Amino acid sequence: MSRVRSKFNVYKGRSVLITGGLGFIGSNLARRLVEIGDVEITIVDALVPEQGGNPFNIEGIRHRVTVHVADIGDEVVANHVVGGVDYIFNLAGSTSHLDSMLCPQRDLELNCAAQLVLLEACRNFNPHVKVVFTSTRQVYGEPLYLPVDEQHRVSPPDINGIHNLAAEHYHLLYHRLYGLRSVILRLTNTYGPRQLMSHNRQSFVAWFIRQAIDGGTIELFGEGRQRRDLNYVDDVVDALLLAAASDATDGQIYNLGSEEPIALADLAKLLISMTGRGHILCTPFPPERQLIDIGNIYTSYRKIEAALGWRPQTPLRVGLARTLEFYARHREHYWKTQNASSVNER
Repeated sequence: MSRVRSKFNVYKGRSVLITGGLGFIGSNLARRLVEIGDVEITIVDALVPEQGGNPFNIEGIRHRVTVHVADIGDEVVANHVVGGVDYIFNLAGSTSHLDSMLCPQRDLELNCAAQLVLLEACRNFNPHVKVVFTSTRQVYGEPLYLPVDEQHRVSPPDINGIHNLAAEHYHLLYHRLYGLRSVILRLTNTYGPRQLMSHNRQSFVAWFIRQAIDGGTIELFGEGRQRRDLNYVDDVVDALLLAAASDATDGQIYNLGSEEPIALADLAKLLISMTGRGHILCTPFPPERQLIDIGNIYTSYRKIEAALGWRPQTPLRVGLARTLEFYARHREHYWKTQNASSVNER
């Protein structure tokens, strides 16, 4: 990966905007940019309750980043922050599939309307910026074949997937019509330090981890035979940085993914083995989750590997061990909903 990491020197002396930057992936990205050095980093995060924004996520680097606690869907905010930046990592939005079915209008605001505001701000005030938009493999819906590649038909099974697909098309349309340099990454199940752990409506991996740490019950719907692919957050950050740094990615869509998908039951057993705590309970699917479940799904990352040399580097057991160690030290900052009170803006 040394050849890949050397490409990150392109960020030295550049300016970066991270929307949703107090969240899980955004804060890990900010930390990597601080490590690269000589990067001007601006974070915008509305700290919407229960969406994952957490002031503690930038603990230790607060003096190295500029933070705006604000809504990127606010036209005044978007117009102000996009000017003059070289790269935008557009990570803001809701990722909860279940919440999108319960509050579809709110999901529309977070995942569609806000994206249009940001893109219009870029068109008007920074038309040459490079934008990386993080979407979801949920846009494919129930797979016709495995692993799912970028040629697979799209058929989102829920409101969140539909809105993410719409946001993808917004970014691609602005690339085609206005020359905005946009690239789409369709993420799979990302896990690691600094992830929201206060409820189970976003990431089943995070919730499994919490239950194992607490010695609680890991509920498996059905028998947990559904197979999924998982990416450690550091590998996802690598993909984001590589996609932004390359001109060849403009107007492209790339899947991420892993080499070995794992059944949910096997993941639960692994976590119980690693922590020495917790137990498994198989239970029928709740009706609201059964409606949007898509069974086995895992994606092919061959396109991004061929284009950028990216492939996942972190074995699952290694990534889980790092994650468990992080929460053993910092659980008090993640076991409850966070607020904006401890963010120092500058």
